[in-house]
Amino acid sequence: MRWSSAVVLSLLHLCLSKPLSRRWDDIAEKHSWAEIPRGWEYYSDAPADHMFEMRVALKQNRIDDLIANLMETSDPGHRKYGQHLTAEEAEALVAPRPDSVEAVDAWLEDHGISPDNVSHRTGGGHWVVVRVSVAQAERMLGTKYNVYRHAASSEHVVRAMSYSLPRELHSHVDVVAPTTYFGTVRSMRKTSFLQPNAPTLEHDMSQELHVDAAVPSSCSSTITPSCLRGLYNTTNYVPKATSVNMLGVAGYLGEYANRADLQTFFRTFRTDAVGSSYSTVLVNGGLDDQSNPGVEANLDIQYTTGMSYPTPNIYYSTGGSPPFTPDSQTPSNTNEPYLDWLNFILAQSTIPQTISTSYGDDEQTVPPDYANTVCNLFAQLGARGTTAFFSSGDSGVGGGDCRTNDGTNRRLFQPAFPASCPFVTAVGGTTRVNPEVAVSFSGGGFSRYFARPSYQNTAVSAYLTSLGSTNSGLYNATGRAYPDLAAQGQGFQVVIGGVVQSVAGTSASSPTVAGVFALLNDVRLAAGKASLGFINPLIYANGAASTTSCLVPILDAALMDSLLGLDGTLSLVWVPPISRNCSKSFETRD
Repeated sequence: MRWSSAVVLSLLHLCLSKPLSRRWDDIAEKHSWAEIPRGWEYYSDAPADHMFEMRVALKQNRIDDLIANLMETSDPGHRKYGQHLTAEEAEALVAPRPDSVEAVDAWLEDHGISPDNVSHRTGGGHWVVVRVSVAQAERMLGTKYNVYRHAASSEHVVRAMSYSLPRELHSHVDVVAPTTYFGTVRSMRKTSFLQPNAPTLEHDMSQELHVDAAVPSSCSSTITPSCLRGLYNTTNYVPKATSVNMLGVAGYLGEYANRADLQTFFRTFRTDAVGSSYSTVLVNGGLDDQSNPGVEANLDIQYTTGMSYPTPNIYYSTGGSPPFTPDSQTPSNTNEPYLDWLNFILAQSTIPQTISTSYGDDEQTVPPDYANTVCNLFAQLGARGTTAFFSSGDSGVGGGDCRTNDGTNRRLFQPAFPASCPFVTAVGGTTRVNPEVAVSFSGGGFSRYFARPSYQNTAVSAYLTSLGSTNSGLYNATGRAYPDLAAQGQGFQVVIGGVVQSVAGTSASSPTVAGVFALLNDVRLAAGKASLGFINPLIYANGAASTTSCLVPILDAALMDSLLGLDGTLSLVWVPPISRNCSKSFETRD
């Protein structure tokens, strides 16, 4: 029997244009845990009718181009330095291929989910969002959802120990959430803590400090805005670009900055700022409870405003962490704060040029696919001209017993995330003045997920040479190293509930550095220049030779003035905070 050429061509066209069937039943694992993540315990099976929002992040078609552009525009020696992308330009680079959208839509339809019940959202890429029951999600992802309890916070979440996708979707999907990432707002480690036995001040002992005066000895034990402005030479600078420059603080559920406390803080420690305030933006059901002042939130906002006044400050209150109630139909959020906040902020046409965040997890508790997705979102922030600061953590090289969670129970240094992401600027902590040295709890180390970025090669290679065989095998010498900068981290005078208390942690260091860089941005913006954006290539390119003894760069004030176009308007002296005392940040914790 002969086939006509027309029939053969017709059948060939049909086969090429529309597969006869999709192999949705051919699945492969996307991620799994060898054991329940530390700090969590099995509580119960998840009710089959428990409803939640499942988010599917589609692969970003040109993310490599976006990152390459980021490295060029962040390199002070490149002709494109400072030429940041617009929101539309960044979104175009991270948009998925059309066939990725089609494939995921077809997979959902195969599982009986109507297109009318599927939403497509942009903001840091393309997200397919669908409301599903536990039973549906288990069928779709080849997994079993349970309720897990976090002992320290008494929080309950619905999560899985593994999940899978059809092989056909692996080239189209970056991550599905919520699945195996157990971190939540309340289970994340805050990077601040009260110091109940430390001295406090009823008034600022150093209010009359000027840029050319010696920093008083009181700043060795009690830190105020005057101490910090004196230490980092910003006392006499008056911001000019307050109509365009902004500083943001990312806050999460249960932590609210208090306006009455801020006024008390200003009256006590920065009298020229009395009467000014900050604005609050609510994200994903976040609240602004003025009856419940948070230590973390007050620390952050009091020191970002204290350092940057009168630069506008924004406090982002992100929700997404309600308790799980077995008999409810559950809330509409996913309890995954980084995604909630990043998706929101990247969807805005205008965003702050500087942002500080004071939360983190052990890197090993974050699934690699989730960590990569979040880290790429931070790259998009940098590409748009925003500097993202993260506290480096308060547990040295790792909290607890430093045991791995991969089933081998090895004792290794444990890096922190997102501090380990190469597209954020991690901030460590220091103490004392003359000299300023590393504080014992300051977090630092080397990522096991992210390779060492090229901007770190010289500084880190020199550091490793000086380290020799010390701690060999306990860290990943080829990983991204952090922190990148450091600043004072203990004895901070914070008003909480109307009372001055002493607070410590790299949560104090990060808003301090963010406040300084907000002033640097002010100088540039007032002169018609672009914001600094992602600063890591800049600070590593101009670190002094003393970085051989530690990771934190020492920056030459005159050179920085020239690079940043400051012309002596604001001369910052960067202390080598860890060059005189590295050991504390790299000792093992029992």
